[in-house]
Amino acid sequence: MNPALISVKHLSVQFNSSHEPAVDDVSFDIEAGKTLALVGESGSGKSVTALSLMRLLSDRQVHYPSGHILYKGENLLQAQESRMQQIRGNRVGIIFQEPMTSLNPLHTLEKQISETLRLHKGLSLTACRTRVIELLSLVGIDQPEQRLGQYPHQLSGGQRQRVMIAMALANEPELLIADEPTTALDVTIQQQILELLQSLQQKFNMAILLISHDLNVVRKVADRICVMHQGKLLENRPCDALFSSPEHDYTRKLLAAEPEGMPHPLSPDAAELLSTRKLEVRFEQRKGIFKRIQQVHRAVDGIDLQLRTGETLGIVGESGSGKTTLALAILRLIRSQGEVHFKQQLISSWKQKQITPLRKQLQVVFQDPFGSLSPRMSVFEIIAEGLGVQGYKEPQEQIARVSQALSDVGLDPEVRHRYPHEFSGGQRQRIAIARALVLKPELIILDEPTSALDRTVQKQIIELLRDLQQRYGLSYLFISHDLAVVRAMSHRVMVMQHGRVVESGATEDLYTNPKQSYTQRLMAAASLDSGAFLADSG
Repeated sequence: MNPALISVKHLSVQFNSSHEPAVDDVSFDIEAGKTLALVGESGSGKSVTALSLMRLLSDRQVHYPSGHILYKGENLLQAQESRMQQIRGNRVGIIFQEPMTSLNPLHTLEKQISETLRLHKGLSLTACRTRVIELLSLVGIDQPEQRLGQYPHQLSGGQRQRVMIAMALANEPELLIADEPTTALDVTIQQQILELLQSLQQKFNMAILLISHDLNVVRKVADRICVMHQGKLLENRPCDALFSSPEHDYTRKLLAAEPEGMPHPLSPDAAELLSTRKLEVRFEQRKGIFKRIQQVHRAVDGIDLQLRTGETLGIVGESGSGKTTLALAILRLIRSQGEVHFKQQLISSWKQKQITPLRKQLQVVFQDPFGSLSPRMSVFEIIAEGLGVQGYKEPQEQIARVSQALSDVGLDPEVRHRYPHEFSGGQRQRIAIARALVLKPELIILDEPTSALDRTVQKQIIELLRDLQQRYGLSYLFISHDLAVVRAMSHRVMVMQHGRVVESGATEDLYTNPKQSYTQRLMAAASLDSGAFLADSG
């Protein structure tokens, strides 16, 4: 057996604000050229374990009651900060779970990717630019030369994730820590990224620590799997052995968790709630002293859609297809052309003062929960903020409504006193959903609401959303790259590519008999990643 590149021995990690360890007596080895996967539900300690390897949790946040983290025999828990700075981003690369939070909104892509090259390799500006273009092309960013001057907010969620991967791979590290590296990616790009990581692993003999809630992704790439639950390591076994004969009941529960069921039938006489006509969003690229328009990109190009009361319309397509931009245009959060009708009213021509009262009926759950939750506000303040804006000022009523919303999404109402950084990615997503639910809106736009959640919690959220829909007559626009989740949630599905609608129709009709070649490719890619859920669909 090869000596371990990283050896974790009896590691325990405890937050200073908690009496219980977040990671409890965990041990595993990572060998060069091999992939070790950490799997488990949100809050199981996966990300805390990974962040601890590189000492990215400050002493003000955590302490280590026991354990060693050995990198080539060197105990990193005892290393000076200057030594850790030599290792981070150089010998060890990290892909973080939430790219919008990890990328600096004030710096261009070129500057952010170049930083680690200049710091560790001392490359010139010209050499850095050449390497950045190479890296962006490597991770599937189109027209990389034109992207150098762009900022994170100008990219889709999937494109931002690919930029994070490019940054992590810049110095060809010995170990790559990948925390949910394909969470924000559609099924076709997922496949490309996994193949890319595997080819780079073989080329550089790179070790990979993969953290994921997607067991289908894990099964494709992992050599060994560690199953974590409530901070403890339950199983540490070869991939094939764990999938064929799981030993622990919790592991069997994880393997059995897949999105299932379908939305409640829609009333035949359900009224139209939302419609758009020839909706367009254009992004103009200006250059020169006089800032003349050089190029116009149509992110949304003439979209017509209809949504009835109590209905869910699933919107799918690759990253950059315009799904999120369409949602922002409907919400009047970005400038658009065309018509948006809500309850038979033409709201696309309304001023901001007219739109504000309408926000009570139109809510959204964003893709990146940590980026949309203020770190300076408690959970109560975050969820209650909308109540205050809409005139619900009575403190007891606010407490009751916030507590009910937290209960609805499966969280203890007592957590309302805590702050976003104290929660896992999946728990933060549930807080974001609670914030949207608290005003009891008529329409909720859900932008990848389950992307940060493990399969067991996904099932709970899907069932919750379906129950709330039936109870309150809610309508959903459900944006997702996970076709299994879309199938379980949606009455109808709309497929987008390059800002246009490629195909739309009733969910089962579209899944079992896709007409367009692009839709067929999406379904084929999904069948590779999501097991047998499409096996019966031909």
